[in-house]
Amino acid sequence: MTERKFKLHDGQKGSAIAVRVTPRASRNEIVEILDDGTIKVRIAAPPTDNEANDALIAYLSEILGVPKSQLDIVAGNAGRDKLISVVNMDVETAHQRILAHLG
Repeated sequence: MTERKFKLHDGQKGSAIAVRVTPRASRNEIVEILDDGTIKVRIAAPPTDNEANDALIAYLSEILGVPKSQLDIVAGNAGRDKLISVVNMDVETAHQRILAHLG
């Protein structure tokens, strides 16, 4: 077996949330949880110049009770379907906080 020439480190721990965003809504709200577990969210901001993404991160930060710096869009930056990582929050805690704000 050859010796590894690089080091591996533990990554940040947390959870990931699948979100489907509807921009230009009358208000920010969690509408429903789809059958596949995707969270359907309405955001008041338009989908231009990253406004909807910024508003989504701000809204989820408020819902989950974490700083915006702990949230990151890891997939789907330009689309309606996004994957959001939540650092330092387990899946069950995130789930409970989202359910508490379900429309």
